[in-house]
Amino acid sequence: MSDVFAQLKAIVGPKGFTEDPAEIAPHLEEWRSKYTGRSPLLLKPATTQEVSAVVALCAQTGTAVVPQGGNTGLVGGQIPFHGEILISLTRLNKIRGLDVKDASLVAEAGVVLTTAQKAADDAQLMVALSLASEGTTTIGGLVSTNAGGVNVLRYGMMREQVLGLEVVLADGRVLDLLRSLRKDNSGYDLKQLFIGAEGTLGIVTAAALKLFPKPEERATAFVAVPDVHAATNLLAILQHRTNGLLNAFELVSRSGLDLVLAHIPGAKDPLAAPSPWYVLCEASGIAGIGVVFESALEKALEDGVAVDAAIAASEAQRENLWRLRESLSEAQKLEGPSLKHDVSVPVSAAANFIATAIAAVTHRLPSARPVPFGHLGDGNLHFNFQMARGADADAYLAHWDEIQQIVHDIVHEHGGSFSAEHGVGVMKRAALKRYKSAAEVELMRTLKRTLDPKNILNPGKLVPD
Repeated sequence: MSDVFAQLKAIVGPKGFTEDPAEIAPHLEEWRSKYTGRSPLLLKPATTQEVSAVVALCAQTGTAVVPQGGNTGLVGGQIPFHGEILISLTRLNKIRGLDVKDASLVAEAGVVLTTAQKAADDAQLMVALSLASEGTTTIGGLVSTNAGGVNVLRYGMMREQVLGLEVVLADGRVLDLLRSLRKDNSGYDLKQLFIGAEGTLGIVTAAALKLFPKPEERATAFVAVPDVHAATNLLAILQHRTNGLLNAFELVSRSGLDLVLAHIPGAKDPLAAPSPWYVLCEASGIAGIGVVFESALEKALEDGVAVDAAIAASEAQRENLWRLRESLSEAQKLEGPSLKHDVSVPVSAAANFIATAIAAVTHRLPSARPVPFGHLGDGNLHFNFQMARGADADAYLAHWDEIQQIVHDIVHEHGGSFSAEHGVGVMKRAALKRYKSAAEVELMRTLKRTLDPKNILNPGKLVPD
């Protein structure tokens, strides 16, 4: 391997690698500290050509690699577990172009999402994707995990926002699909194979993204609702009254808000009286959307669908409301260990699912504290259970697989998915085999064998054995 390592280091140059364990270490642990891996060599190629040469050599020598973006994944998909070579794409960080007429932006895989957002904003356009980790997550990782975020309700997941891709295949060839066409009905849509594939079929090195008009006005409110049924009724009212201009509809439990108020400095309850559930909702569009939005909320309050509401009167107030929502994960981490689930169900089934699953989990594990939240507008819930204060963390986390299967079984019964936006990685490979049909699983294996016959790209992830 020393000869292979020497050749790999020569490809990327002195600035493109490290063997220093201290420098590699931050790349080996994911944000929740659930997974820790190992790798003897971190490569940091700076161009697509370097990625291509690295992968070609690894294909020739049967050397496995794990690609990594901003290391914000939550299912272990970006972690090398068996001493694979780790390839960080963060030096591929150029915005190659922005076309206002085409409303498209071409960004390399290592471009941080906020950098792409700013480039679009400077051109009076918008990258629609928005999520809590946008200051560190990268375009390549977002594509490879088919990321979601808070605006999926209106703009769709990453799959709907990618126009074209540049991908290094498992033999080192560069597949140039980097087009900004809105319509191309000339055969298989090959780029879709790599979106959500978690680096198992190819390494994304650049992406062409759709841009959207910047809204002239945003209307944002933090709304108290009596229960989740009322929240889904509120969603229907706002969607109808705003004519589909609702871009975010986020469910927050009182238990979650309490954790934010306890752990996040400066966080304040926006409403006078507590409520078991809240919704953070936002509509955007042309000037005047605020009047329509407020009228819809008034209707909901009159009908008893909503109990109270705080409407942002300034950008600062809007940011404070969003900070409550975006701090939920951090607050839970500061509170202590929790059992986490990223699931989706039909919106119409959300209330029944939440009630059924909370009852099932707390029956099996009475000390578990439910802290569900998430993107109710598209049915995606982060269905988490906080450890009781003072409990033994190791003993609590030992229930992870058991509780996960209880939740996933109930999700399946409600016509949902065990992974909504975080992906499969290593965490959910067994679940994929349990809930997907035999035909689906075998077709995934066939694609993997066809595109990566030597199994060098992110082995042990996504595709079941």
